[in-house]
Amino acid sequence: MAKEQGGFYEKVAPILLVVVVGLAFAVGVLWQKVSDLSKGGTANPTAVNNANNQVAQGPTSGKLDEAAAAKLPKATAEDHIDGSLDADVILIEYSDFECPFCASFHPTAKQAVADYGGKLAVVYRHFPLDSIHPKARPAAVASECIFELSGKDAFWKFADTVFGDKTKLTDLSATAVGLGVNKAAFDSCVTSKKHDAKVEAQYQGGITAGVNGTPGNFVVNKKGEVWLLPGAVPLEMLKSTIDEALAS
Repeated sequence: MAKEQGGFYEKVAPILLVVVVGLAFAVGVLWQKVSDLSKGGTANPTAVNNANNQVAQGPTSGKLDEAAAAKLPKATAEDHIDGSLDADVILIEYSDFECPFCASFHPTAKQAVADYGGKLAVVYRHFPLDSIHPKARPAAVASECIFELSGKDAFWKFADTVFGDKTKLTDLSATAVGLGVNKAAFDSCVTSKKHDAKVEAQYQGGITAGVNGTPGNFVVNKKGEVWLLPGAVPLEMLKSTIDEALAS
């Protein structure tokens, strides 16, 4: 009997080994995809629009052709702007308040604005990665309520606060109060869902533009030329692209 069992194990062992290797490979691929999505990487060339199950071409890097550039929604007074719409170059950032790479890039973008003075402005747009960052969309809605109730400076203070300390995402009402926002008004605004459509519209605009991860960055000059710079790039790389846009 023992001999028969030994023969059986000898037969199934290679099959089990193949199964284990296959599972390990699948887990590795899944982990890489999640990592790339969160950091704005481009290993996966497509992004799925969860609302209509449409597929948009994902970003690569560098200057976009006219057709691709035209898909990026233009910056307007309705956007959240650090700087002026009349700046020579505008950095449009599709971001996620729960994304660690967005938190890393946030001070980089602020430093660039300071270094270029009035020549550069930053536009912040929502791109919550719901599947891996469940707190991102509620934070996006919260930021819109804070903007409505306390204005532009409060919105950017909220961004500084949550990117600097992710625990502030746990109780958004308390975070808003800490920024000087009336609690009852904030809670009523969030409950009303009045800003949910704006957050979704910006997300869909990012999908149309080809964003497949965060931060998804676009550098736009006065001519309407667009450069794509996905991910939490270092300051020098960001400056190099801005300089190219200024010189073009």
